[in-house]
Amino acid sequence: MKQLKSPRLMLIASMTIFGTLSLFVRNISVSSGELALYRAILAVLLLALFLAVTKQKILFSKMKKELPLLVLSGAAIGINWIFLFEAYKYTTVSVATLSYYFAPVIVTAVCPFLFRERLTGKQILCFIMSTLGIVLITGTVDMKGGSDLVGILFGLGAATFYASVILINKFIKNVEGIHRTFLQFLAAIMVLFPYVMLSGGITLGSLSVNGWINLLIVGLVHTGLTYCFYFSALKEIPGQRAAILSYVDPLVAVLISVTILGETMTLWQIIGGAMILGFTIWNEWKTK
Repeated sequence: MKQLKSPRLMLIASMTIFGTLSLFVRNISVSSGELALYRAILAVLLLALFLAVTKQKILFSKMKKELPLLVLSGAAIGINWIFLFEAYKYTTVSVATLSYYFAPVIVTAVCPFLFRERLTGKQILCFIMSTLGIVLITGTVDMKGGSDLVGILFGLGAATFYASVILINKFIKNVEGIHRTFLQFLAAIMVLFPYVMLSGGITLGSLSVNGWINLLIVGLVHTGLTYCFYFSALKEIPGQRAAILSYVDPLVAVLISVTILGETMTLWQIIGGAMILGFTIWNEWKTK
Protein backbone atom coordinates (compact mmCIF):
# COMPACT_ATOMS: atom_id res chain seq x y z
CA MET A 1 0.00 0.00 0.00
CA LYS A 2 2.83 2.37 0.83
CA GLN A 3 4.26 1.91 -2.66
CA LEU A 4 0.88 2.74 -4.22
CA LYS A 5 0.86 5.98 -2.24
CA SER A 6 4.32 7.01 -3.48
CA PRO A 7 3.98 10.47 -5.14
CA ARG A 8 6.49 9.50 -7.82
CA LEU A 9 4.57 6.33 -8.71
CA MET A 10 1.29 8.26 -8.71
CA LEU A 11 2.73 10.81 -11.13
CA ILE A 12 4.21 8.14 -13.40
CA ALA A 13 0.89 6.26 -13.32
CA SER A 14 -1.07 9.39 -14.26
CA MET A 15 1.32 10.21 -17.12
CA THR A 16 1.15 6.61 -18.37
CA ILE A 17 -2.64 6.73 -18.36
CA PHE A 18 -2.60 10.06 -20.21
CA GLY A 19 -0.36 8.42 -22.81
CA THR A 20 -3.00 5.77 -23.61
CA LEU A 21 -5.74 8.35 -24.31
CA SER A 22 -5.66 7.91 -28.10
CA LEU A 23 -6.49 4.20 -27.86
CA PHE A 24 -9.90 5.02 -26.42
CA VAL A 25 -10.64 8.29 -28.23
CA ARG A 26 -10.51 6.54 -31.60
CA ASN A 27 -13.33 4.20 -30.53
CA ILE A 28 -15.79 6.99 -29.70
CA SER A 29 -17.83 7.98 -32.75
CA VAL A 30 -18.84 11.52 -31.82
CA SER A 31 -17.44 14.87 -32.88
CA SER A 32 -14.34 16.23 -31.17
CA GLY A 33 -16.33 19.05 -29.57
CA GLU A 34 -18.93 16.65 -28.21
CA LEU A 35 -16.25 14.31 -26.86
CA ALA A 36 -14.50 17.23 -25.14
CA LEU A 37 -17.83 18.22 -23.54
CA TYR A 38 -18.54 14.72 -22.21
CA ARG A 39 -14.98 14.41 -20.95
CA ALA A 40 -15.37 17.62 -18.97
CA ILE A 41 -18.78 16.63 -17.56
CA LEU A 42 -17.62 13.19 -16.40
CA ALA A 43 -14.43 14.66 -14.92
CA VAL A 44 -16.38 17.33 -13.01
CA LEU A 45 -18.69 14.69 -11.52
CA LEU A 46 -15.77 12.56 -10.35
CA LEU A 47 -13.77 15.53 -9.04
CA ALA A 48 -16.85 16.79 -7.18
CA LEU A 49 -17.15 13.37 -5.53
CA PHE A 50 -13.44 13.43 -4.64
CA LEU A 51 -13.70 16.89 -3.10
CA ALA A 52 -16.78 15.85 -1.13
CA VAL A 53 -15.18 12.64 0.19
CA THR A 54 -11.98 14.45 1.18
CA LYS A 55 -14.06 17.31 2.65
CA GLN A 56 -12.27 19.99 0.65
CA LYS A 57 -14.24 23.22 0.38
CA ILE A 58 -13.88 25.72 -2.43
CA LEU A 59 -13.70 29.22 -0.95
CA PHE A 60 -15.14 31.43 -3.69
CA SER A 61 -14.64 34.54 -1.57
CA LYS A 62 -10.86 34.26 -2.06
CA MET A 63 -10.98 33.91 -5.82
CA LYS A 64 -13.44 36.56 -7.01
CA LYS A 65 -10.75 38.52 -8.83
CA GLU A 66 -9.42 35.38 -10.51
CA LEU A 67 -12.73 33.94 -11.75
CA PRO A 68 -12.35 35.58 -15.21
CA LEU A 69 -8.93 33.91 -15.56
CA LEU A 70 -10.40 30.55 -14.50
CA VAL A 71 -13.15 30.89 -17.10
CA LEU A 72 -10.65 31.90 -19.79
CA SER A 73 -8.30 29.01 -18.98
CA GLY A 74 -11.25 26.59 -18.88
CA ALA A 75 -12.29 27.69 -22.35
CA ALA A 76 -8.70 27.15 -23.53
CA ILE A 77 -8.73 23.63 -22.06
CA GLY A 78 -11.89 22.77 -23.98
CA ILE A 79 -10.54 24.10 -27.28
CA ASN A 80 -7.23 22.35 -26.60
CA TRP A 81 -9.04 19.01 -26.29
CA ILE A 82 -11.01 19.60 -29.50
CA PHE A 83 -7.83 20.32 -31.46
CA LEU A 84 -6.03 17.28 -29.99
CA PHE A 85 -8.90 14.90 -30.82
CA GLU A 86 -9.01 16.30 -34.36
CA ALA A 87 -5.24 15.73 -34.67
CA TYR A 88 -5.76 12.04 -33.82
CA LYS A 89 -8.23 11.77 -36.73
CA TYR A 90 -5.93 13.21 -39.37
CA THR A 91 -2.49 11.84 -38.56
CA THR A 92 -0.75 9.16 -36.51
CA VAL A 93 -0.89 9.26 -32.73
CA SER A 94 2.88 9.69 -32.48
CA VAL A 95 3.01 12.67 -34.85
CA ALA A 96 -0.07 14.29 -33.21
CA THR A 97 1.39 13.80 -29.72
CA LEU A 98 4.84 15.11 -30.62
CA SER A 99 3.25 18.17 -32.24
CA TYR A 100 1.16 18.67 -29.09
CA TYR A 101 4.24 18.53 -26.87
CA PHE A 102 5.60 21.59 -28.60
CA ALA A 103 3.60 23.51 -25.93
CA PRO A 104 6.50 23.91 -23.44
CA VAL A 105 8.59 25.40 -26.23
CA ILE A 106 5.85 27.98 -26.89
CA VAL A 107 5.76 28.82 -23.18
CA THR A 108 9.53 29.31 -23.13
CA ALA A 109 9.30 31.69 -26.10
CA VAL A 110 6.41 33.74 -24.69
CA CYS A 111 7.51 34.09 -21.04
CA PRO A 112 10.12 36.83 -21.73
CA PHE A 113 7.35 39.05 -23.16
CA LEU A 114 4.71 38.37 -20.49
CA PHE A 115 6.88 38.05 -17.38
CA ARG A 116 10.04 39.87 -18.44
CA GLU A 117 12.04 36.71 -17.96
CA ARG A 118 15.41 36.74 -19.67
CA LEU A 119 16.12 33.84 -22.03
CA THR A 120 19.40 32.06 -21.35
CA GLY A 121 21.63 30.70 -24.09
CA LYS A 122 20.50 27.19 -23.16
CA GLN A 123 16.82 28.13 -23.51
CA ILE A 124 17.41 29.75 -26.89
CA LEU A 125 19.26 26.63 -28.11
CA CYS A 126 16.47 24.36 -26.85
CA PHE A 127 13.84 26.53 -28.56
CA ILE A 128 15.69 26.49 -31.90
CA MET A 129 16.37 22.73 -31.83
CA SER A 130 12.81 21.85 -30.75
CA THR A 131 11.46 24.06 -33.55
CA LEU A 132 13.79 22.27 -35.97
CA GLY A 133 12.29 19.01 -34.68
CA ILE A 134 8.81 20.19 -35.69
CA VAL A 135 10.18 21.21 -39.10
CA LEU A 136 11.62 17.71 -39.59
CA ILE A 137 8.30 16.09 -38.65
CA THR A 138 6.28 18.44 -40.86
CA GLY A 139 8.69 18.33 -43.78
CA THR A 140 8.59 14.53 -44.07
CA VAL A 141 4.80 13.94 -43.99
CA ASP A 142 2.94 12.53 -46.97
CA MET A 143 1.79 15.65 -48.79
CA LYS A 144 -0.36 13.81 -51.37
CA GLY A 145 -3.57 13.88 -49.40
CA GLY A 146 -2.57 16.60 -47.00
CA SER A 147 -4.16 14.68 -44.12
CA ASP A 148 -0.98 14.39 -42.05
CA LEU A 149 -0.23 18.08 -42.42
CA VAL A 150 -3.75 18.94 -41.23
CA GLY A 151 -3.21 16.64 -38.24
CA ILE A 152 0.08 18.36 -37.38
CA LEU A 153 -1.58 21.78 -37.61
CA PHE A 154 -4.33 20.61 -35.26
CA GLY A 155 -1.64 19.24 -32.93
CA LEU A 156 0.18 22.58 -32.96
CA GLY A 157 -3.14 24.34 -32.39
CA ALA A 158 -3.73 22.13 -29.35
CA ALA A 159 -0.19 22.94 -28.17
CA THR A 160 -0.91 26.67 -28.49
CA PHE A 161 -4.04 26.46 -26.35
CA TYR A 162 -2.32 24.17 -23.84
CA ALA A 163 0.50 26.70 -23.60
CA SER A 164 -2.08 29.43 -22.99
CA VAL A 165 -3.52 27.38 -20.11
CA ILE A 166 -0.03 27.13 -18.57
CA LEU A 167 0.55 30.87 -18.99
CA ILE A 168 -2.86 31.90 -17.61
CA ASN A 169 -2.33 29.63 -14.59
CA LYS A 170 0.80 31.62 -13.75
CA PHE A 171 -1.50 34.58 -12.98
CA ILE A 172 -3.81 32.51 -10.73
CA LYS A 173 -2.35 32.66 -7.24
CA ASN A 174 -5.21 32.01 -4.79
CA VAL A 175 -6.71 28.75 -6.10
CA GLU A 176 -5.24 25.33 -5.28
CA GLY A 177 -4.41 22.78 -7.98
CA ILE A 178 -7.37 20.39 -7.87
CA HIS A 179 -9.83 23.20 -7.03
CA ARG A 180 -8.48 25.12 -9.98
CA THR A 181 -8.91 22.16 -12.32
CA PHE A 182 -12.46 21.52 -11.07
CA LEU A 183 -13.46 25.14 -11.76
CA GLN A 184 -11.66 25.15 -15.13
CA PHE A 185 -13.56 22.03 -16.19
CA LEU A 186 -16.80 23.73 -15.15
CA ALA A 187 -15.81 26.70 -17.31
CA ALA A 188 -14.96 24.35 -20.17
CA ILE A 189 -18.49 22.90 -19.97
CA MET A 190 -19.97 26.42 -20.11
CA VAL A 191 -18.04 27.09 -23.33
CA LEU A 192 -18.35 23.67 -24.96
CA PHE A 193 -22.08 23.13 -24.42
CA PRO A 194 -23.30 26.00 -26.64
CA TYR A 195 -20.60 25.16 -29.20
CA VAL A 196 -21.81 21.53 -29.41
CA MET A 197 -25.48 22.54 -29.62
CA LEU A 198 -24.75 24.95 -32.46
CA SER A 199 -22.37 22.69 -34.38
CA GLY A 200 -24.23 19.38 -34.43
CA GLY A 201 -26.06 18.76 -31.18
CA ILE A 202 -26.03 15.74 -28.89
CA THR A 203 -25.50 12.41 -30.69
CA LEU A 204 -24.99 10.04 -27.76
CA GLY A 205 -27.78 7.83 -29.09
CA SER A 206 -25.54 6.79 -31.98
CA LEU A 207 -22.86 5.35 -29.67
CA SER A 208 -22.41 1.59 -29.53
CA VAL A 209 -21.82 -0.27 -26.27
CA ASN A 210 -18.10 -0.22 -27.04
CA GLY A 211 -18.30 3.54 -27.62
CA TRP A 212 -20.02 4.09 -24.27
CA ILE A 213 -17.38 2.03 -22.45
CA ASN A 214 -14.56 4.00 -24.07
CA LEU A 215 -16.30 7.31 -23.32
CA LEU A 216 -16.65 6.44 -19.63
CA ILE A 217 -12.99 5.41 -19.49
CA VAL A 218 -11.85 8.68 -21.09
CA GLY A 219 -14.03 10.84 -18.84
CA LEU A 220 -13.70 9.02 -15.52
CA VAL A 221 -10.24 7.43 -15.74
CA HIS A 222 -8.19 9.56 -18.15
CA THR A 223 -9.57 12.83 -16.84
CA GLY A 224 -11.23 12.65 -13.41
CA LEU A 225 -9.24 9.90 -11.66
CA THR A 226 -5.94 10.72 -13.32
CA TYR A 227 -6.14 14.40 -12.41
CA CYS A 228 -6.75 13.38 -8.78
CA PHE A 229 -3.54 11.30 -8.95
CA TYR A 230 -1.69 14.07 -10.75
CA PHE A 231 -2.43 16.88 -8.31
CA SER A 232 -2.02 14.68 -5.26
CA ALA A 233 1.47 13.78 -6.52
CA LEU A 234 2.39 17.37 -7.43
CA LYS A 235 2.05 18.44 -3.80
CA GLU A 236 4.92 16.12 -2.82
CA ILE A 237 7.26 16.28 -5.83
CA PRO A 238 9.66 19.15 -6.69
CA GLY A 239 8.66 21.09 -9.80
CA GLN A 240 11.70 20.06 -11.87
CA ARG A 241 11.24 16.36 -11.24
CA ALA A 242 7.50 16.62 -11.95
CA ALA A 243 8.18 18.43 -15.25
CA ILE A 244 10.64 15.76 -16.37
CA LEU A 245 8.40 12.84 -15.33
CA SER A 246 5.55 14.40 -17.33
CA TYR A 247 7.34 13.31 -20.51
CA VAL A 248 6.35 9.72 -19.73
CA ASP A 249 3.06 10.71 -21.43
CA PRO A 250 4.39 11.33 -24.97
CA LEU A 251 6.82 8.42 -24.75
CA VAL A 252 3.97 6.03 -23.90
CA ALA A 253 1.82 7.54 -26.66
CA VAL A 254 4.55 7.04 -29.27
CA LEU A 255 5.18 3.44 -28.14
CA ILE A 256 1.45 2.66 -28.37
CA SER A 257 1.28 4.27 -31.80
CA VAL A 258 4.09 2.08 -33.15
CA THR A 259 3.57 -1.22 -31.28
CA ILE A 260 -0.22 -1.49 -30.81
CA LEU A 261 -1.74 0.68 -33.54
CA GLY A 262 0.92 -0.35 -36.06
CA GLU A 263 1.54 3.22 -37.22
CA THR A 264 4.88 3.97 -38.85
CA MET A 265 7.28 6.86 -38.50
CA THR A 266 9.98 7.88 -40.93
CA LEU A 267 13.57 8.16 -39.75
CA TRP A 268 13.38 11.96 -39.95
CA GLN A 269 10.16 12.00 -37.91
CA ILE A 270 11.85 9.87 -35.24
CA ILE A 271 14.81 12.28 -35.19
CA GLY A 272 12.46 15.27 -35.07
CA GLY A 273 10.45 13.74 -32.21
CA ALA A 274 13.62 12.94 -30.28
CA MET A 275 14.76 16.54 -30.74
CA ILE A 276 11.47 17.96 -29.43
CA LEU A 277 11.37 15.73 -26.35
CA GLY A 278 15.12 15.70 -25.73
CA PHE A 279 15.70 19.43 -25.88
CA THR A 280 12.47 20.22 -24.01
CA ILE A 281 13.47 17.89 -21.17
CA TRP A 282 16.97 19.39 -21.14
CA ASN A 283 15.39 22.84 -20.91
CA GLU A 284 13.46 21.68 -17.80
CA TRP A 285 16.60 20.16 -16.26
CA LYS A 286 18.12 22.74 -13.94
CA THR A 287 21.61 22.03 -12.66
CA LYS A 288 22.88 23.36 -9.34
